[in-house]
Amino acid sequence: MSATWLRRGKAERSADGLSPRDQRLVWRIAALLLDYPTEQTLKMIDELEAAAVSVPAPAGTALVSFLAEIRRRPPMQLAAHYVETFDLRRRHCLHLTYYAYGDTRKRGMALLRFKHAYRATGVTLGEHELPDHLAVVLEFASTVDPGAGRRLLVEYRPVMELLRQSLLEAASPYAAVLGAVCATLPELNVADRRRVAELAAQGPPAEEVGLEPFGMDPMLHEHSGGRR
Repeated sequence: MSATWLRRGKAERSADGLSPRDQRLVWRIAALLLDYPTEQTLKMIDELEAAAVSVPAPAGTALVSFLAEIRRRPPMQLAAHYVETFDLRRRHCLHLTYYAYGDTRKRGMALLRFKHAYRATGVTLGEHELPDHLAVVLEFASTVDPGAGRRLLVEYRPVMELLRQSLLEAASPYAAVLGAVCATLPELNVADRRRVAELAAQGPPAEEVGLEPFGMDPMLHEHSGGRR
């Protein structure tokens, strides 16, 4: 994260109290925190905290609370918690289309919508990354195309709310990061809440076919490995 992210300026603020710059800052911080906790990310905690403090509540407060939590955890414990939380629990999957489509051909088609949004700006993904991983979407929204990224986030707002609730039920500190992201988006309407309830009741569909026909293209910002 460059120091420019800490210079907020006097941008116009939205109804939720966050300026467009604040929103992008929340998305950028959350993108880093929702990825696997590497040594490089952990070295940035002071910088991330300084940036989060500059963001109005509730988003900034939520991020600060999460950063305080990870300060208290040894790196190995934090890595183990990440794997247990996101890799071993279906209800905590960070791939947004998984909740509605599971590993089905319909999900493959849904993934194409993300790919097309990225390609329109000249961005393609790394070999091991699927385009609907929340950290990838947040990185795209914060650093490449805020408008297109926000539209994807709003479209999957019910999924993020379901994920936030699931993390809260599991008493995971990552619920605060999801709360911060949700605070940058519109409030849930009646249809959204109905969708959250449907997704919670149904769970991801059973596997029908693999995703082989929908292989991802190489690149997106040169990450050292795929999102887990």
